[in-house]
Amino acid sequence: MAQHFLLSAASRTLSLRSIYKAGEDAAYQTFCEMRWPETNGEAVCPRCSNHETYKITTRRKFKCKACAHQFSVTSGTIFASRKMDFVDLLAAICIIVNASKGVSMIQLSRDLDCQYKTAFVLAHKLREAMAQEVQTGEVLSGHIQIDGAYFGGHIRPANVKADRVDRRLKENQTGKRRVVIVMREREGRTLPFVAMTEGEGVALANENICRMSTMSADEASHWDMLHMGYHVDRVNHSEIYSDHGKHTNMAESYFSRLRRMVSGQHHHVSPQYLHQYANHAAWLEDNRRSDNGELAHRLASNAMDAPVSRNWKGYWQRAA
Repeated sequence: MAQHFLLSAASRTLSLRSIYKAGEDAAYQTFCEMRWPETNGEAVCPRCSNHETYKITTRRKFKCKACAHQFSVTSGTIFASRKMDFVDLLAAICIIVNASKGVSMIQLSRDLDCQYKTAFVLAHKLREAMAQEVQTGEVLSGHIQIDGAYFGGHIRPANVKADRVDRRLKENQTGKRRVVIVMREREGRTLPFVAMTEGEGVALANENICRMSTMSADEASHWDMLHMGYHVDRVNHSEIYSDHGKHTNMAESYFSRLRRMVSGQHHHVSPQYLHQYANHAAWLEDNRRSDNGELAHRLASNAMDAPVSRNWKGYWQRAA
């Protein structure tokens, strides 16, 4: 019997031990090479694109010879104004890509020996970097599976049976329940969206799926509208899960990972940020056959290419 890839040595090309053993200077050089790969880590002015710069070694900054602009390796990136050491940033990336179902912020803060707030914001910034690969704006093609699953809005039943209400009624709900609608190519990309109802997935499909594609969906009545624009295979899950090749198993595989991430690691996800966890699960699902060293390199490169986060810069100051 063939060994699963994730059990092989080929899937383990990066470890926390190697990151901390290499030290801060090696981590700093790694970030420089990711920021400026075309010059092998030599600084390029982000303002005027001049290649001639001075090194301010006491502060790990650079000064452009042309426009006198001072900048650091993280200036203008998602890590702008960072206070953590570069070796800790690299370790955080390693921890997050190693966690196949996500990692809680309490655990991350303990591993990095930092505040919960620091770990919370850092992880969400990295999820924004992951979203660059997930939400590319390109339409899906080929054979697509579409499905939806509801998250959040749990109502705890009253202790006394006589006091319990029908939690299915709208007046007894919290309004925090959301549905994640996923569209997944066969052996391709996973594209999730967050909506109020699963029926909104029809409009999302029309916007994000090529008209020449074929689709698979379950027996829910709102998917009937898809037949007007696509050839759709339907499978009735109340009777059968896979009907001679007609199934939504790849979409269900994504939801399996996302549910374990939400319920097993984070325990509670705000509907305001559910889309970031959905993108995180999609990124992990699409790259499940990649080794952790490649994943860490890609995530760090995406983070260095991403602009300053408008959502998370000064998040706790705004929240207060």
